[in-house]
Amino acid sequence: MAFTATDPIKMIFAVILPPLGVFFEVGFKGHFWLNIILTLFGFVPGIIHAFYVILKH
Repeated sequence: MAFTATDPIKMIFAVILPPLGVFFEVGFKGHFWLNIILTLFGFVPGIIHAFYVILKH
């Protein structure tokens, strides 16, 4: 999808707290819950998934 004006803000939140960045992008959908699990397993997988979701949607 196209890069929007709010994407840089979401990316900053994705680095600080990955589920928050995903929540701002998709809400309480499956990607949000998957990102919480990935963040609990390791912070870096949560960040990678958050960037994927933000750039994909």
